[in-house]
Amino acid sequence: MDFNRKNGRRVVVTGGGIVSALGNDWPTALKSLKACKNFVRYMSDWDKDFPLLNTRLACPVDFTLDEKKYPRKKIRGMGRISEMSLVATDKALEIAGLADSPELSAGRTGIAYGSSVGSVDPLMDMYAMLVEHDVSKMGSTTYIKAMPQTCACNLEVYYHLTGRLIPSNTACTSGSLSIGYAYETIRSGIQDIMIAGGAEEFSPMETAIFDTLFSTTTKNDTPLLTPAAYDKNRDGLVIGEGAGTLILEDYEHAVKRGAHIYAEIAGFGTNTDGTHITSPNRATVSKCIQLALDDAGISPDEIGYVNTHGTGTSTGDVCESNATYDVFKRPVPASTVKNYIGHTLGACGAIEAYLTIGMMNEGWFLPNLNLKDLDPDCGKLDYITGSGREINAEYVMSNNFAFGGINTSLIFKKVN
Repeated sequence: MDFNRKNGRRVVVTGGGIVSALGNDWPTALKSLKACKNFVRYMSDWDKDFPLLNTRLACPVDFTLDEKKYPRKKIRGMGRISEMSLVATDKALEIAGLADSPELSAGRTGIAYGSSVGSVDPLMDMYAMLVEHDVSKMGSTTYIKAMPQTCACNLEVYYHLTGRLIPSNTACTSGSLSIGYAYETIRSGIQDIMIAGGAEEFSPMETAIFDTLFSTTTKNDTPLLTPAAYDKNRDGLVIGEGAGTLILEDYEHAVKRGAHIYAEIAGFGTNTDGTHITSPNRATVSKCIQLALDDAGISPDEIGYVNTHGTGTSTGDVCESNATYDVFKRPVPASTVKNYIGHTLGACGAIEAYLTIGMMNEGWFLPNLNLKDLDPDCGKLDYITGSGREINAEYVMSNNFAFGGINTSLIFKKVN
């Protein structure tokens, strides 16, 4: 039997929080987006430390955890990545009206959270045992900070969650897959509330991964002009960091407790390419988008805006934009967040979902920063430029795609 949203419960978003270069709340993020300026920096220390790297650009976040608010006893197993996820989640629960709620530990609240990797510094402490034959750097929390599921597990313990835990460590779809799986978990009646999101802490190691694939920008002298997704002169991505959390809830449960509803999750699609570990597949990307539309039970004409993955790479932009057009058959309005804050990897799906919901409710959508000369090989979409655009959209879509050929598409509906 086909399983779709008609067989299950409605799922809504009742809270959200981010840690990002744009800011850590919606008003600040909106102001940053409307300024039409990116946050990419020249990393001068790399000139000495990593002279063989082709790129010198990154987008780190100015982040320091408030030690008075978060005592060491409660966060001793957290590295930077978990700390960022904690701040984003704390804000999301506060907005949802669930901070310190007994519902968190009652068994009907779960968590779906992911990242590409755990914190890097404790990983280095573990490797020291093998490389330097030194076990002195290993401590009782070293592995906890470094393990891939560190965000999900640390948040589960911090908030005393006793429901289902779903770790999604799928690179660039970690955050979006978490939201999708959380949606399905509530829709099927397994949980009433889900904390869902993704995080990533910045490390030069992650930049090097893409640098070896010749996927990073080398416009080192002009950091404000790159990335430039969909522009014919684009030359690659920039690595960023951050965290994003959404609070998902059964609609009737949210109404009963008087929660404010920011959006409904109308549809979700995910699949895999089955062809190549790093190169995207146009046919399966299109299929993923169609799966989300089928799940929502709507036509492509009802989508008012698409937040694209838009990494700024040569093959990725061409594949994604053409795959999107294959489904929509029209120039749907589209833009990408990554030209502003770089590619936040495991966090991007959650941060971009948060921003997409915010823009939908604002009625304003961000322009494609640095898009000056459209690549003719890209799909025939309506690439928003200039100072952005006002659109009254009932449905919006946010898409992400990851190494491993993992595709996700989320559809959000405005709640009037």
